[in-house]
This record gives sequence, C-alpha cells and structure tokens, in this order.
Amino acid sequence: MTRKGFESFVEQLKLRLAEPLPGKKAQVEMAPRPIDERRFNENLERPPRKGGVMVLLYPDEGRIHVPLMKRPVYNGTHSGQVSFPGGAWEPMDIDLTHTALRETEEEIGIPQSAIEVLGHLSELFIIASNFKVLPTIGVVYEKPNFIPDPIEVARVLPMSLDVLYNEEQRKVKTMKFPPFTIHSPYYDVHGEVVWGATAMMLSELAAIMEQLIRK
Repeated sequence: MTRKGFESFVEQLKLRLAEPLPGKKAQVEMAPRPIDERRFNENLERPPRKGGVMVLLYPDEGRIHVPLMKRPVYNGTHSGQVSFPGGAWEPMDIDLTHTALRETEEEIGIPQSAIEVLGHLSELFIIASNFKVLPTIGVVYEKPNFIPDPIEVARVLPMSLDVLYNEEQRKVKTMKFPPFTIHSPYYDVHGEVVWGATAMMLSELAAIMEQLIRK
C-alpha cells in the first residue's frame, strides 16, 4: 500500500466509524465459549470502572499495522496477557479518548500530539477486572519509534492487519479457570495468544474493514 493508498483508507475508515458499528455481532466471533452474556448486559451487579485503549494504525512495508503489547508477569488479573495500550480513566483525563492517548504515550512512547483520532469501536465489558473499555481508533502516518515502559510492557508486538484474515493464525485454545473451562478463539501473533476482549475488539475492526473492501 502506498502513502496515498493509506491516506485514502484512513479517510474511508473515519467516515465508516461515524456510522453504526457492528458491535456484538462482530465481537462474538472471537468471544470465549461458552459466551458470557454479562459482556453485553448493561444491568450489571456492580458498576464497572471505565477504561480506554488505543487501536493505533500505521503503515509499514506496504501493510497496515497495529501495535499490541505483552504485559509483564505480575500478581494481577491480566498478568502476562497481550493487549492494546491503555488503562483506567484518571480524573486528569478529559474523556476516555484522552485516557487512551495518555496511556499510549506512557506505555509505548507515542506522543499524544502525533496521533490523529478517527473514531471508536464499540465499548466492551471485561468481566475479570470489572472494566468497561472504549477502544479509540487512532492513526500515525509513519512507522512509530516504540519506547516501551520497562515496568508496564514486557514486549511490543507489531501486528499486520493481514493476521485478521489468515486462517492459520486464527486458532482455538482450551483454558481452565477452575471450576470453569472455556474454549477461546485467538489470534496467533508472533507466537503470543491474543484472546478475550482484545481479540473481540480486533474482530469488530476486521468486520468494519471487510465492509470497506466490499464498497
């Protein structure tokens, strides 16, 4: 993809994000089975915390990429998992878009001022940590220089969006969370398992991109 082609894609995507989103229909394609409907139910037993993540698109070697990151092992819910840059809303944040921008700068070193915000994907409730997360779609027009925070990031995983359409990289893994056993679709990215909410957000992005291709 040329620079002009990437710019054309960005403009089309920005317009599409302003329209109704695929939401649950696309998200469930990569949801762990059995599907827990609490992810999509607003009548929650306890109010969730708010969070924001950044789906940052950029061109590299003729393809569109997005950076994921592997979190370090720690005593917490998402220890060692792969996610988008992002985190909890803080009182200093204007909104959840600002949360995503701030966290992206803090975690992988991309200045907030360098990112053009295109829109958002659908919010998604993360059951394990009681977060309701808003994914922001951003773009930079050159491959970024990633500067991962040594405390919060074990590894940056640049992922070509071609992965979303490669059946060899879309797999299913059985996971045990006693007393429960789940069968989770996941994307195999550089040997890492990208599953759960992150995979569900990527699934919605894939559905939107397919709509653009069909136009």
